[in-house]
Amino acid sequence: MDAATAIIISAIAMTAIVAVRYVATSGFFAAWTARRFPGRLAGQGKQVRMEIFYSLASAAIYGVPAGVIAWGWDQHGWTRIYMEADAYPLWWMPVSLFLYLFLHDTWFYWTHRAMHWPPLFRKVHAVHHASRPPTAWAAMSFHPWEALSGAVVIPALVFLVPIHVGVLGLVLFIMTLMGVTNHMGWELFPRWLVQGRLGRHLITASHHELHHQKYRCNYGLYFRFWDRLCATDKGLGEFGVPRQPRAARAGKPERGSQPDHEPVAAPR
Repeated sequence: MDAATAIIISAIAMTAIVAVRYVATSGFFAAWTARRFPGRLAGQGKQVRMEIFYSLASAAIYGVPAGVIAWGWDQHGWTRIYMEADAYPLWWMPVSLFLYLFLHDTWFYWTHRAMHWPPLFRKVHAVHHASRPPTAWAAMSFHPWEALSGAVVIPALVFLVPIHVGVLGLVLFIMTLMGVTNHMGWELFPRWLVQGRLGRHLITASHHELHHQKYRCNYGLYFRFWDRLCATDKGLGEFGVPRQPRAARAGKPERGSQPDHEPVAAPR
């Protein structure tokens, strides 16, 4: 098999892996949401279809460079991914895990904040914020340009920072888990963690929910470090219950329901 064919096959395989990982994870948490909060997502079928469409397109944007790099690592030893546990001291594994998450979070914070600049927001980031409120399917619902900005981080880091292949898998698992659970409209983690000492440093759905409500705050992905340092951390949000369409409700709205969400506009 020639190199070009092998690269194409690797890119297709990695795209399929990313897509299946997305469908399996988002589908699981979407089903859990539907079971725990019956009727919560009523009337959001069109939005969910949009989220799935953009997320599957993002899967290809994430998968193609990952496939090329995976081929280069296997055939030519590209990257600093290692498989032997004793290639580096064992303490390097947790350090590299934190380093990857922190550097990814740093990139995400600044690119995400930049995308809230009104011209970029209207052309690029509005796709993600068109999910009002977001669902578990919105984890990768990005405009292609936004997906591309996120797709370069981990591939770049594997050329720069040594990481065990198992730890890299854990990084990808955490990235997927946090991306999905931060958008599903309820808090997965216990109150003692979210509102406790540890929660003051970590981002969960309660923190990211406020970003989708107020736009100009809470830009981080994993940690609240940059939000706190740059005074963009506005604390935790409260989860609202989307108002059901008129055809699905009888009489006046239930207490605690919110007005229909307005179309997405550029944040002021």
